[in-house]
Amino acid sequence: MNENFDLQNYLIEGVEGVVSEALRATLKNPRESAFMLRFAAASRAASKKRRKAEDSGEHIPPFLIASITSRCNLHCAGCYSRCSSATVDSEPVEQLSDAEWLRIFDEADELGISFILLAGGEPMLRRDVIEAAGRKQNILFPIFTNGTFLDERYFTLFDKCRNLVPIMSIEGDRELTDSRRGEGIFDKLVAAMDEFRKRGLVFGASVTVTTQNCVEVCSDEFLGGLHERGCKAVIFVEYVPVTDDSRGLAPTDSEREFLRGRIARLREEHPEMVYISFPGDEKSSGGCVAAGRGFFHINSHGGAEPCPFSPYSDVNVRSASLREAMKSPLFTALRSGDMLLDDHAGGCVLYEKRGLVEALLAK
Repeated sequence: MNENFDLQNYLIEGVEGVVSEALRATLKNPRESAFMLRFAAASRAASKKRRKAEDSGEHIPPFLIASITSRCNLHCAGCYSRCSSATVDSEPVEQLSDAEWLRIFDEADELGISFILLAGGEPMLRRDVIEAAGRKQNILFPIFTNGTFLDERYFTLFDKCRNLVPIMSIEGDRELTDSRRGEGIFDKLVAAMDEFRKRGLVFGASVTVTTQNCVEVCSDEFLGGLHERGCKAVIFVEYVPVTDDSRGLAPTDSEREFLRGRIARLREEHPEMVYISFPGDEKSSGGCVAAGRGFFHINSHGGAEPCPFSPYSDVNVRSASLREAMKSPLFTALRSGDMLLDDHAGGCVLYEKRGLVEALLAK
């Protein structure tokens, strides 16, 4: 596998690949083709902004992760977010408003951030924020969703705002998906995918890779089925153990090596799709890209955190700009030290070394 893999370039080239495919189907999807062309131009302009900032000694990451709500309707087995109390059943108070999120999106656009991943909880519960994101056509918003709140209003919104790309969570076949996410979830996801394809809308899939599904989610049968339903991107996320009881779900070294090799082959054989792996792509891109190296995380209450798996913050974007948040003492210390470059056993170096992160925060 290429040890100098550049995740940012791969994503931009992947978008251009989707553009080419969309152009071949212009008569069928003229709106998709038009958006993809505009976004390709916008992503190049954003790259120029980041390069200009770099020349001035300021690093701007191309990605941002925004957890726009803490609420979720599912109780997935081993969910890291529930284990850390970052996800709850009821709507918490004092979460960022849609106007506050729109300001953040505006700042990100000005800085040259091209991709904002909308997460939760379940982000589809914040229709107001997703509608605000739809107005920021220079930014691509992958929406990591469990797929249970898709309705006619959302399908209409996704048709109008092609910069909103649902990434639906699936764990493999029906048995694997329902055993982790709940009975009937697999069938809902498949029905949603078929509806997206029928309407000519782009979508992707997110897979949490565990010891229980590693072989299945890398199989030609599973991935071929996603492709046939119109899936354009598959994001593999290694399970992060957050309790002693869940450590057995984290992929082993041999399973990670199998996953890396499989993804490398998929990229060569199926360039029409985008395949991303975390943290595998981080390692081959030069270490963990959290804390502003490649992205950072904003939680539902505005706290700027290194990443969703490292929920520590010393600055809130309610009172600080994105530029100021990226220069926070915690982020600066993490980027200037060696911790992000360290190898580790789990799916997240900052979670594994959370004691050291807490010590930095206490300084």
